[in-house]
Amino acid sequence: MNAPRLLVGEIAAGVNAGDSAESVARSALAAIEAYDAIQPQVWTLRLPEAAVLAQARAVDARIAAGETLPLAGVPFAVKDNIDVADLATTAACPGFAYTAGRSATVVEQLLAAGAVLVGKTNLDQFATGLVGTRSPYGAPRCVFNQAFVSGGSSSGSAVAVAAGLVAFALGTDTAGSGRVPAAFNHLVGLKPSKGRWSTRGLVPACRSLDCISVFAADLDGAGRVDAVLAAFDPEDPYSRPAPQPEPALTLAGLRVAIPRPEQRIFFGDGESEALYASAVARLQAAGAVAVEVDMAPLLDAAKLLYSGPWVAERTAAVEPLLRAAPSAIEPTVRAIVQGGLAVTGVETFRGLYALEAYRRAAEAVWAAADALFLPTTPTIYTVKALKAEPLALNANLGLYTNFVNLLDLSALAVPAGFRADGTGFGVTFIGPAFADRALLDLAAVYLETFPMAETPPLDLTPHKPGVKLAVVGAHLSGMPLHWQLTSREARLVAATRTAPAYKLYAMAESTPPKPALVHVGDGGASILVEVYELDVAAFGAFTAEVPAPLAIGTVTLEDGTSVKGFVAEPRALNGASDITVLGGWRAYIASLQG
Repeated sequence: MNAPRLLVGEIAAGVNAGDSAESVARSALAAIEAYDAIQPQVWTLRLPEAAVLAQARAVDARIAAGETLPLAGVPFAVKDNIDVADLATTAACPGFAYTAGRSATVVEQLLAAGAVLVGKTNLDQFATGLVGTRSPYGAPRCVFNQAFVSGGSSSGSAVAVAAGLVAFALGTDTAGSGRVPAAFNHLVGLKPSKGRWSTRGLVPACRSLDCISVFAADLDGAGRVDAVLAAFDPEDPYSRPAPQPEPALTLAGLRVAIPRPEQRIFFGDGESEALYASAVARLQAAGAVAVEVDMAPLLDAAKLLYSGPWVAERTAAVEPLLRAAPSAIEPTVRAIVQGGLAVTGVETFRGLYALEAYRRAAEAVWAAADALFLPTTPTIYTVKALKAEPLALNANLGLYTNFVNLLDLSALAVPAGFRADGTGFGVTFIGPAFADRALLDLAAVYLETFPMAETPPLDLTPHKPGVKLAVVGAHLSGMPLHWQLTSREARLVAATRTAPAYKLYAMAESTPPKPALVHVGDGGASILVEVYELDVAAFGAFTAEVPAPLAIGTVTLEDGTSVKGFVAEPRALNGASDITVLGGWRAYIASLQG
């Protein structure tokens, strides 16, 4: 099966001409439901069918009333570090989650333009990573070969577009998170200039560098989204108006900077090296002039993002949770953000001085060329390899992306072929701030002149359903025994409640403190739980570690379904305190802390 392509322009034109937005929405919902059997980990939250169809019917009514909408009926998804009113924003961390009182500015703009929101997508926790493997909701994988990473941190957004579930999806980009997944999944990834699109309503990674980005199947789709979102937002302190007129570039005679031969690093990936060389040759054949430049200032600037004081900016975004409940944060992400606690003000200013020096040195690149043309990533890795070496391999993927926001540049990632294993390779056009539309124009000529090879089939290897397990106490995210789940690659399915038939007790003399969940029928209450999915072998190993007087039995959830879960022997209640009135274990632990 070849990857389906939902095109923003085609859908909007059809709905504006009288096609049914409701019909488009129903087709998207059916595709999402079918793909759940392949990669259920794409989503952290999906809107109910009724809510999606209500949006679509409202669009149909607006069209019938005579409106023309730039994104009429176009289904889209939002990365789950971007607020949507009345929905949870988790940033892939259940212990951090909150219900948004208002949608982010970009979501408000898209809905006003007629787009139809279907759900929120998975990500590397707190947008910290370029891999897509750092989430309790599971690791989205490359749509063409599920042995390989999807790229991150905007993993679920990229997969949702590449699998044909939505026409576009919002991601974010601080170090390359809106470009790396585009390369691996044969997509366009537009990382706009800082401040071009509002970031109000975004959970920050590095507040001064963050950009909301978009994935689309084609350049036209990305451009249509930019046309809706590019606007000054007085509610966003980092928003800034685009200069008028915006820069313009043409491919004929364009001076395009490429790295010197010794700076073309691919970590032994000969296929990526060959694909990049072919892309440069095609660009030259289209009339561009390739200029070899010294990439050292750019690569040195990139190191500041994780080896310099900017890591403290990531820490600032999550510091309350990091100090109060560090185990709620995914271990690799926690190791990164903990480093920021030690960054001093002196180190911060030294980093700022160093960045300005690199910026001045990088001016030599712009004196010699009009745009940069780089590999989006030097290589790709399997999920297994990334989990074995999470920091070093992640850093490799950011080699050609990390410096872009630090140096206030615009970037557009486009497809550039496939490796023999089916994974995508991409290249990125990089320009000065607010060259966004110019980059779209350049890439359009490039892709039209040199059409890409046929897209390989989707990898539709079905997801192997595991055992669903409800946890209620010390195994919740952020609690002392949560590692027993994460070490077995458990995937968070839902944060929910039991049926109103249980009592919760705090057991006496239990280390670490643990609850006892007891089914009482009438007179019971609904208790907060988290439901995880483990493969059968992992579930067996987990069960073997459960100590008496606890055991694994069956727990009924508030929706009437039953899953495996913790139950207690009668002796568990000896000296125990009834804490049912608190509604869950987190509230009890909070009460102990005053």
